[in-house]
Order: sequence, then structure tokens, then C-alpha cells
Amino acid sequence: MNDSVYDGVRRRYSEGARQKVEALCCPVDYDPSLLAVLPREIIEKDYGCGDPSRYVRPGDRVLDLGSGAGKICYMAAQLVGDKGHVTGIDMTDDMLALAKKYQDDMATAIGSDRVTFKKGQIQDLALDPEARRKYLATLGETEKQDEAGLARWQARQRRENPLIAEASQTLVISNCVLNLVAEADRRQMIREVYRVLVPGGRVAISDIVADRPVPEAMKDDPELWSGCISGAFHEAELLAAFADAGFVGVAYDKWEDTPWQVVNDIVFRSVTLTATRPAEPAVDGVESPFSVLYKGPGVRFEDDLGEVYPRGRRVSVSKSIYELIADGAYGGDFVCFDCTTPTQPTANPQGGCCG
Repeated sequence: MNDSVYDGVRRRYSEGARQKVEALCCPVDYDPSLLAVLPREIIEKDYGCGDPSRYVRPGDRVLDLGSGAGKICYMAAQLVGDKGHVTGIDMTDDMLALAKKYQDDMATAIGSDRVTFKKGQIQDLALDPEARRKYLATLGETEKQDEAGLARWQARQRRENPLIAEASQTLVISNCVLNLVAEADRRQMIREVYRVLVPGGRVAISDIVADRPVPEAMKDDPELWSGCISGAFHEAELLAAFADAGFVGVAYDKWEDTPWQVVNDIVFRSVTLTATRPAEPAVDGVESPFSVLYKGPGVRFEDDLGEVYPRGRRVSVSKSIYELIADGAYGGDFVCFDCTTPTQPTANPQGGCCG
């Protein structure tokens, strides 16, 4: 089934690279100042359901999963600045060709070349398909049938020459693509997102969710799948998938109240999920100068690592947990205390928890 899923997606999005396909679009309000320098063709032939570019910070190393015509990549490139970089991954040759078509023009427009586009599958960010193609071209017909030998070569490639290196990205984004991945590959896909992020790295995933599980009959419809309908995660499933992979601060930062579509009485809507790969744990026995206080309104708050914060009590935390809370990953219900500075409590210029 996996091959048929990806073949259908490739065909649909290859068509979308040649001519605009309205059915693949959700209404989204993008920052017009970021769109102003983009070619009209890229704007018209890029498909999504949200705007993960608004989570990009100066200096970020951004990985865009399923980058398509490159719209979000070129928007993000304007935000990361000269010290940042954006990498787009896509498996569709026509979309990659469209994105690369304007790469020189965009480098001139924004002041430097900050974008790289690579062919790959987002469920296997370690394997370079171009390297695999070249390797197979060196083999004879009998050698090509040696599945065990190919598996050993691929494992070595993933380990020694990964397409996207481990702990190399500060932000992973995606715009209406995760739902296109075959269900059997989704756990590996999210593990790959975790692998390529630095400790403390962030996720911003815009996608489609359903208010109840999608029946198998709909999943077997290739048009509904490639149209971002029948592959939609259940609204609880998407959150759980990232939490199960070890991410913390997993939340729907954006939830569209108005459904995108209703099919067979199932409501499909756009959301943006945010999460963080936890930083390295504190060294045991070392006293921390950082603490937080949960203000309420609940009796207590429990984070994704099982730490409990009773209302109104200061809790000593590691620097990495402090930074996670201070950055607003758990909302605005905390006061944060940093004993390494003379001013208490700390203020958060990002508008997170502290104040």
C-alpha cells in the first residue's frame, strides 16, 4: 500500500506544479511583506493549510518537510537572516524543479542564498535517494537482486552520510504534508524529526485533523488521500504521536474553528502543532539557580516529563526545563526565577510565561 500511496501523491503534486489545483488549498493569511518578493508562480502553485513560517526566528536552521514549490522556504529565508539557513525536502521532481527555478532570483532579492532544496522522503530523512540511485547504477542485474546487500549499504549510508544530519536543525516545519505519509511510516517519520533537531529544537507543523477516525473505505480512495482528506490524523492522535516520540510542550497553538471540509459527516480542519525536543538533562547533584512558580488556575500542572508543579509553590528546575517554560511552551501560567541575574522574576521578551 505504501508505494501506491506515494505514487498517487507524486502524481497529484506533479500536476500541481504544472498548473494550479484549487482542491489542494486551504485559505491562509500569509504575511504580505514576506510574499512581496516571491514570484507569482511559486505563490500560486504552493499548497498548504497554515503558516509555519511565523515560528521562524533569526539565526534558525530550518527544515521544511514537503517543501513543494518553496513558498514557505523563501518566506523563512527572509526571517532567519544571514546567520540562518533553510532546507527544503520534497520527493516530487516537478515541485523541486519549480522551487529551484527561482533560487538565484530569490538569493538576489533577499541578499544571500540561504535556501537548499533536497530530494528525499520525510519518513526517512537519513537516506539520500540520489546517492541510492547512483549506487544502483553501478550494480549488475544479479547484484541488484541482493536485497540484504542493498539493506546493508543503505544502513551504512544513513549512518555515515545522512541526507539530514542528526541534531542539525533548530526548527522543523511542515505545511499540510504529514497527512500524506502512509500510516505505517508515520512513527518513523516523527522519530526522524526528533533525530534531526538539536536538543531544545522546536517543531511547528500545520496540518489537517479530523474530529473522528477516518474509515478504511475513505483511506482507500487515492483522490481523497492525495487531497489531504482521508490521511488526516485524528485530532487526538497527532498530539499523542509527538508526545510518544519524546517531544515536550506538545500543543495545538492554532486551531481553526471553521472547518476546511466536512466529508461523510467527518469534520476536517486546519491546526498548527508546536512541540520541543527536550534539552539534555541537568547533572545530578548540581544545585540549580532556576525555579518556576505555577500561578494557576488549576490545582497543579504536570509537564510531559511527569514533573508536577503545585499551584503557588516554587519548584527548582534544570536550565533546560527553565528555558522551555520561559519560552512559553506550557503557556503563560508560570512565573520564572533566574538566580543568575539580579532582577526577579525574569521577563520574557517573546511574550511567554514570565512576567
